[in-house]
Order: sequence, then structure tokens, then C-alpha cells
Amino acid sequence: MSKDQTTATGLPAYITEGDDGSLAVDLVRGLEISGAKVTKLKFREPTLDDQLVSQKVGENADAEVALLANLAEISPDDLRAIKMRDYARLQVALNFFYG
Repeated sequence: MSKDQTTATGLPAYITEGDDGSLAVDLVRGLEISGAKVTKLKFREPTLDDQLVSQKVGENADAEVALLANLAEISPDDLRAIKMRDYARLQVALNFFYG
């Protein structure tokens, strides 16, 4: 299976769903967080409150960055350094949460 093919859950092969509903996303370029290169980010399943709080941060992209950073338990500033190819993967994971 290539990295872009979907699994039985409908997720691309670069996203793994945990038993708790979390999603782990393999990154192509990786991201530096606190001086360490990270090649996978894990996102807990969001609650409605997560969505509402992120919308208070701002519109569209700012709210999405705030939500993703919160779910991955990293700072929004760290997330803003991510390469677009990897950010697109995070958006796929986020869209999966929305069903």
C-alpha cells in the first residue's frame, strides 16, 4: 500500500487511528519543537468546546491553527513553522474528525 492509499477506515495510510479516537499523522518534512525534530503528531479527538474555543481566537486559518495545536498539545507558534505539505496532512486528519 502506498502512503497515499486509504485504509479500511477511509484514512490515508499516513494517518493511524487510535482506540481512543486519536489520530497520529506521519509528517513528510517534520517539524522542530523545543529543539527536537518531530516526524509524527498525535491529535486527541476534539470536543465541541475545543471547536468553540478555537473560533474565539480568530477567523478561518487562525482558528484552525489554534484548534490543531491544542489537539496536538503544542504551541500555535510551533505549528506555524510546519511545511504546507505536512499541514495539508493535518487538515485531512481534522476533516476526518468532522465525519
